[in-house]
Amino acid sequence: MSTYNGPWPARRVRQEFFDYFRNRGHTFVPSSSTIPYDDPTLLFANAGMNQACDASLHRQSDSPTFFNLEDVGKDSYHHTFFEMLGNWSFGDYFKKESITFTFELLTGVFKLPKERLYVTYFAGDPQNNIPSDDEAKQTWLTLGMDPTHVIPSKFNFWEMGSTGPCGPCSEVHVDRIGSREVAHLVDGDDPTVVEIWNNVFIQFNRETDGTLKTLPQKHVDTGMGFERIVSVLQEKMSNYDTDVFTPIMARIQELTGARPYTGKFGAEDVDGIDTAYRVIADHVRTLSFALSDGGTPNNVGRGYVLRRILRRGCRYVRKKLGAPIGSFFSSLMPVVVEQMGDVFPELKRKQDEIKEILDEEEESFSRTLDRGEKLFDQYASKAKEAGSNELNGADVWRLYDTFGFPVDLTRLMAEELGMTINEKEFEAAQERSKLASKGTFKKDKSEALKLDVHDLAALEKNSAIPKTDDSAKFGIGNINAQVKGIFYNRQFLSSTSSIPEGANLGVLLDRTSFYAEAGGQECDTGNIVIDDVCDFEVINVQAYSGYVLHTGYLKYGQLSVGDEVISSYDELRRWPLRSNHTATHILNFCLREVLGDHIDQKGSLVAPTKLRFDFSHKAQIPLPELAKIESMSIDWIAQNVKVYSKDVDLKTAYKIPGVRAVFGEAYPDPVRVVVLGYDVDEIANDVENPKWRNASIEFCGGTHVAKTGDIKDFVITEESGIAKGIRRITAVTGQEAHEAARVADELRARLDALDLSSGKEKDTGLKVFSVELSQADISVLRKAELKDRLAAVRKAFDKQIKEKETAANKAAVDALVTHFQEKPDSEAYFAILEVNGNAKVLQNVIAQGKKLGKPVYVFSPDVEGGKIAHANYLPENVRSQGFDAKIWASRVTEILGGKAGGKEEGSQGVGVHVDKVEEALNVAETTYLNRK
Repeated sequence: MSTYNGPWPARRVRQEFFDYFRNRGHTFVPSSSTIPYDDPTLLFANAGMNQACDASLHRQSDSPTFFNLEDVGKDSYHHTFFEMLGNWSFGDYFKKESITFTFELLTGVFKLPKERLYVTYFAGDPQNNIPSDDEAKQTWLTLGMDPTHVIPSKFNFWEMGSTGPCGPCSEVHVDRIGSREVAHLVDGDDPTVVEIWNNVFIQFNRETDGTLKTLPQKHVDTGMGFERIVSVLQEKMSNYDTDVFTPIMARIQELTGARPYTGKFGAEDVDGIDTAYRVIADHVRTLSFALSDGGTPNNVGRGYVLRRILRRGCRYVRKKLGAPIGSFFSSLMPVVVEQMGDVFPELKRKQDEIKEILDEEEESFSRTLDRGEKLFDQYASKAKEAGSNELNGADVWRLYDTFGFPVDLTRLMAEELGMTINEKEFEAAQERSKLASKGTFKKDKSEALKLDVHDLAALEKNSAIPKTDDSAKFGIGNINAQVKGIFYNRQFLSSTSSIPEGANLGVLLDRTSFYAEAGGQECDTGNIVIDDVCDFEVINVQAYSGYVLHTGYLKYGQLSVGDEVISSYDELRRWPLRSNHTATHILNFCLREVLGDHIDQKGSLVAPTKLRFDFSHKAQIPLPELAKIESMSIDWIAQNVKVYSKDVDLKTAYKIPGVRAVFGEAYPDPVRVVVLGYDVDEIANDVENPKWRNASIEFCGGTHVAKTGDIKDFVITEESGIAKGIRRITAVTGQEAHEAARVADELRARLDALDLSSGKEKDTGLKVFSVELSQADISVLRKAELKDRLAAVRKAFDKQIKEKETAANKAAVDALVTHFQEKPDSEAYFAILEVNGNAKVLQNVIAQGKKLGKPVYVFSPDVEGGKIAHANYLPENVRSQGFDAKIWASRVTEILGGKAGGKEEGSQGVGVHVDKVEEALNVAETTYLNRK
């Protein structure tokens, strides 16, 4: 593993690309998010056009980033994340210029010999009547490419989906070795001949019926693989040997103490350590970028992809490199920030947040990885003893369901042993689990399972079932416990063997790590487990006079009184609960500081996704004061003060100046006191010191963060009244706060764009925006700002429309008056008015005709709306001849379609055939002239 000191370091390669296209009239656009928030059909950005779908620039170049979830670690050039250098043209230049740019940059700037380049062009598709892309072929030949290096390909046709923009493409491949002829290796998945650039020529639109329609404006979308071009320029056979990856590899070795990376693949990588280096180096880049763009590991969609990537990486760290996990990836991540933070500043801005998310996820998986691997080894041994190389699918599902092993990770582990998994059994087990959780068991049933006074009386008499020691709920991690009671159908049983499958039941332990719902904080969820024997899913946890009842259902196996189990709460759910509970204390303190000492807590909710705080206050909080409360809360988080807690004698605790307690609440003695910034012992030794009034001090039995900085961020999303004299504030923290900020930024950008638009597009857009803004879950303060801005934009637009309408109305009426002034002998007035179907203007013109006693027929098409308004007037002297306005309008309606109605004096209608307006005008005039 050597450091690159040649002429083409990665930073220079990227910069030369930017400079080349800037010098040719392109606008540089920074990379968009790897997470396409505006397109729910995509988990991650997978093409350059993802971010260019809404672009209006004529020429654009940038450095977007993408995901590809296959083959990583097995070869030298596939990655879950890769950087793409791209240039676009939206209706400006096309094939000739695009191919010329590509050729000039590669051969003129990067100095690649054209003899090592091979290019492809679309060979055509006679079946679908798509011709060969001879223009692309000829352009390459004109530039001096060897005809044997210009290769037709039936696969060179780019489509983003089943419908939409598409077109032929032209790829550039490079022979890493040179001095040979390798046209036959192009697109052959040979690591020595790799694709580095693709020029996509978007000239068609795929219609819903599958046909292709030529676009009125043609576009170019190109992309060059950054890691690949760097490896070519640095004369490395593998992307991982370039200075894109070598700093990461060096840091991996430093953190793990593993042998150096030697670049071996497949069977040559006997110990699998080189593969581990590649996987880890790749995955830390993926995770750093995805998390900086707002991604969050979880069990759904793109979140689950990120969790799979992290857990796969953790397993390689632990198994192949022999290093502990828990904070490994957060220790490796800074080298990615150092390498790429200048081009992608979001990495620097979000570094602390990325670290915290990585540590949360990694620590959580570390608690089950060793147990899961031990079980995997047992399952593999069991299969081999039975003479099979196939893992039981139900066992694979159990590894996922109980230990968080993604199935692709288990599949990888099986491959390392020359084994496969039974996919059908896996799918069946997965389906059974879904039915068990969604069908037989319901959460509302768990909430209905309670210990009443009779049950508690029985427990008090039963010395075999002690009150639960729940002190571990304030710690982190699993604990060992013993089953003391099984509660079902109002009875305490010794075993679950007689309980129907999937039934709702309760479990009492001698000690628990689960937090039972209390003080507004929601309970923990998780599992009570005997590895490979039993898994009890805990859905609800309630405490009754010291007895903690875990309610849920058995996923598999049986439980008996006396069983030794693992009490395993969901740490990833607990984490935001801690943040939101501490944030509630901060909010309570700030409310008192800003609004006064009359603030008393009247209720609260601490959930994983939000916090809610009810308090005494007579009036709505003005926005300036709300802003002060939010700002003060954020300051508490930024100070990153330590959070202390300890039991204190109740009488003593009540003497602490400024201590907060819920009025009417019966507190235990001693009571748990939670303090921000001061050690509880320090306070207890000087109880009546007035300086404690400046700290957040509360009686609280909930779980809290270790330091306020762990909360990350705080956003108030709602302030409202819920009863006379009681107000409610809802707020979010951490990831939810960042998401609220992201949505608010997105709304602001949309409003900026709407402000620059015009006409019906602006009118419709503002109406839709108004609805979406009112429903948006964003900062109350940001929402108020946006509402004010929206009102101003709407007011200005309405004024503009009114002025435009007034001017158009005057011009239309003046045109009629001028017509009869210049042509006093004219019998009638016929006109097409360019007022976008404005019926009001038509009626004003009709009114003027009526004043002059002249027949009038006027039309106004609304092309965008697909309709045409028309109106007429006939004075008495014409009607007396037996011709009326309704007859007149009916003749026009025969041409325009739609409907018309009115009186003999005047009629109006709306047609649908906008393209026939000239014909309708002629019919109106002819009908009038031939009325007799």
